[in-house]
Amino acid sequence: MPRRQRNKHRNRAKNKNHNQEKSCCEGDYSQDDKEASEDSVTVEEVALCSSSSVLEEIPENPIASESSSDTEWSTCVPSAVTVSEDRIAFDESNYCHCGGNTFYSESRTCHENPCKNCLDMCAVLVEQCVLYTFKMKQPITRDDLLNVIDPKYQYRFDEIFKRAFENIETVFAVNVIEIDSTNHFYDLVSKLKLPNKGRISAGRGLPKTGLLMTLLAMIFMKGNSITEEEIWKFLRIMQVFPGRKHFIYREPRKLITQDLVKLKYLEYRQIPNSDPPHYEFLWGPQAYTETTKMKVLEFMARGSDTEPTTFPVQYAEALREENQKMKEKSGFTPGTKSVAKPKPSPCPEGADNSVYYESLPSGKKP
Repeated sequence: MPRRQRNKHRNRAKNKNHNQEKSCCEGDYSQDDKEASEDSVTVEEVALCSSSSVLEEIPENPIASESSSDTEWSTCVPSAVTVSEDRIAFDESNYCHCGGNTFYSESRTCHENPCKNCLDMCAVLVEQCVLYTFKMKQPITRDDLLNVIDPKYQYRFDEIFKRAFENIETVFAVNVIEIDSTNHFYDLVSKLKLPNKGRISAGRGLPKTGLLMTLLAMIFMKGNSITEEEIWKFLRIMQVFPGRKHFIYREPRKLITQDLVKLKYLEYRQIPNSDPPHYEFLWGPQAYTETTKMKVLEFMARGSDTEPTTFPVQYAEALREENQKMKEKSGFTPGTKSVAKPKPSPCPEGADNSVYYESLPSGKKP
């Protein structure tokens, strides 16, 4: 084949291969572009789901539910978020919102019935407000407590207050009472007559009644006496350590072994024949005066979310003490028998009940 014709044939083959490679590349590019466009749509949709706000606003004036029981807060399964092009269809009524968070675990219809999480969170805020105001020795007002509740849930303030006050009572052994029904002022009243409304020491602070009731319960549960080592072993679980300052109890060792002993709520004595010396705690006379074993048992059972009858031995002993005190109040002394006064015998039927007086002759004595 002549050289010129051979070069022409070679150029044709080269152009053919080049066109095939170009068409292949264009096909690959188009496929890549297609996949890339699909990926971009997916990423865009994912970004849309993650960045869009699903915390929509709830109507400001929800309708109050007739019942506020925890058992009647029905759970509901939240609807899925549907992505349609560039907008998200979201059913806000199936989610509850509080403090910028969405609770997926316990989703409830907050439009008409706020979920337990929301009300519990509001109750915690009310607790903190009450305790801080009491600590600073400032008046506790209803307006201040309402201000810490989200406006969406203020229509349930009675239930929120009840939850908060019950929690404070369980922890601190104090009652939150309304001392002024006109101006709606509240105050904390200690279950025991500790100085300074349960603070014990002068100045600001929180009540120590809860710790004292806990100690009395421990003594009672351990057979009416408990060693000092057992006391501190239990208090370490509560993050209360001897010699370490506590944000509520200040210096716990001084509070327990000196202040409460001086006030005669606790008795702190050396265990007989102990070498080296060991000490134990018992109820002091003031504790027997101001409380009972049944009240202490109820306080401990309430903190443990159980019933006093769960501890049958202690419950029987507390019940005997209650019966004993009731008998003492009624004037009955153990070991003595009450003598029944004789009743006058009834007159026979038809007999005259009149009493006749016969005049005696003068100068005679009966």
